Amino acid sequence: MPEVKLAAETRTEFGKGAARRIRRASKVPGVLYGHGADPVHVTLPGHELLLALRTSNVLIALDLDGKSELAIPKAVQRDPLKGFLEHVDLLLVKRGEKVSVEIPVHTEGELAPGGYLLEHVLDALPVEAEATHIPESVTVSIAGLAAGDSILAKDIKLPGGVALGVEDDAVVIQVLAAQAEEAAPESEDGEETAEV
Repeated sequence: MPEVKLAAETRTEFGKGAARRIRRASKVPGVLYGHGADPVHVTLPGHELLLALRTSNVLIALDLDGKSELAIPKAVQRDPLKGFLEHVDLLLVKRGEKVSVEIPVHTEGELAPGGYLLEHVLDALPVEAEATHIPESVTVSIAGLAAGDSILAKDIKLPGGVALGVEDDAVVIQVLAAQAEEAAPESEDGEETAEV
């Protein structure tokens, strides 16, 4: 996974007013924590951070006050209506260190004919991986699956050095039979009655 370089600034102002001023300047307030160190409050460039967060579990190389730090996003708060970034929590990591993250699960292929429904029990798969080698996602084949079939966590092929963070028998994807819609009750003259 490529690293995204971002310049960060330490911030000393806190509270809603300070956060609003930071966002008006097209920046995002954040907190950098991990490795037993005290949390560091930072300001990050808004547009560059937004682009970086399009990749799940992106590895961010921060230039913070002349020091270089590696971090991954742990929590991202967005405005519920406009979608812009409001705050981000970053976890400090080191090369070679194992981290627990969730990676998206994608499917490929077609279900068996018959109008089945595909349910993602887990949209993201918890795994343990080296911080600099976190897979962007995993792809699972659903070709030919029918009602009652399921894919368990142990059935998913993971890249080398990546271990499951859930039980082997955890259901990730299952196939359900489509439910037939109930017919509307008919009146005595044979016409369907509309529900009020």
